[in-house]
Amino acid sequence: MKNDKNSILLVDPEFDPNTASDCNLLLKITADSFSYAIIDRSSKQLKAVFDEQECEDMISSLTLALKQDVYLSLSFKDIKVSVYTVNTIAIPDELYAEEDLNVYAKFFTDEQSNTLYAQPENKFGFTSIFNLQVFVEDMLNTYLLNAKRFEQNAPVLALAPTKTGNLLLLDFTVGSVNALLIREEKMIFQNTYEISNAEEFNYYLVLMIQELQLDTPTTEILLSGIIHENDKSYNCLSSYFDTISFNLPPAADIDYAILEDMPAHYYSSLLALDLCV
Repeated sequence: MKNDKNSILLVDPEFDPNTASDCNLLLKITADSFSYAIIDRSSKQLKAVFDEQECEDMISSLTLALKQDVYLSLSFKDIKVSVYTVNTIAIPDELYAEEDLNVYAKFFTDEQSNTLYAQPENKFGFTSIFNLQVFVEDMLNTYLLNAKRFEQNAPVLALAPTKTGNLLLLDFTVGSVNALLIREEKMIFQNTYEISNAEEFNYYLVLMIQELQLDTPTTEILLSGIIHENDKSYNCLSSYFDTISFNLPPAADIDYAILEDMPAHYYSSLLALDLCV
């Protein structure tokens, strides 16, 4: 294990970089952090996890890592990247038509790339249409050309159970929270909020409760990312909601032994990228 103030690196001491051709690289990019995981599909083991939080300039930090990190320069079997973007629209399945894809570009800002992506979320009845900022697209094309792009919500949704009622998924970084509301197996709401403290989180939480008309006794909360039981944000949630649980890494056949000393839910959304297709 190697860590500093804002980052941590966990590596299986038996990881042989020469086996990278058997491995998948998972990279999660948020507005203020990035993390990656390496999974050996042959041995079915998690081989490495890196996480850097509170990036003042996330793109510069990530670009530096892509240039200098020996693990990121390996030739992987498969690469999947989830990226935070403000340019995303959820189109219900009954309204989505592939031939109309370019029509959605008029809703996006000029600073974004012209490349549009369509990500079906059939389990929840919609397709995400999104594009990335130009410099993010350029960075990926330079260093991870063959990476499959996914919108930030894709791995969070991959972890979400299918059930009736209200399900509020909250995926935390140190400085933000990504919120998704699932109601009767349909995604009703998604947004990312910057939060500097629990008081600010409480403001946005109350706003969601009011605007989304959440029935707090029956709404189930599922947490992932940088949050702890009984920390200030958790206690804020528990003052409104009765049912709170942590979203654990995908219940697959992968050995997550290198995470045994870490809270399992820290990297569950990162690892769920492996479920995205």
